[in-house]
Amino acid sequence: MITALAAAKAYASVQKGMGIGEPSGAASLAGPSAPQHGGFGEMLKSAMSEAVGASKNAEHQMAAQVAGKGELVDVVTAISAAETSLETVMAVRDQVIGAYQEIMRMPI
Repeated sequence: MITALAAAKAYASVQKGMGIGEPSGAASLAGPSAPQHGGFGEMLKSAMSEAVGASKNAEHQMAAQVAGKGELVDVVTAISAAETSLETVMAVRDQVIGAYQEIMRMPI
């Protein structure tokens, strides 16, 4: 099971990869800047593509091991990375569903 700390680190690494939250020179010191491209939807798309990429990498490593061209440690590492990516995506999904349910319970 993924811990809250692991999920927070994964979220932070996705943000760094997209350039969200990083200062952009003098513009960040002058005050609020223009909205950045992407946003939450792009972050989710990026996280999903990384999870799919990690799964494909794990599959390739397993195939290489079966063919006798790969090392077992590479297979275990790739599977672990794919599992962590999948758990992160599932944790985000659970949080989004929880937030949606909370919004639906709000009185109008």
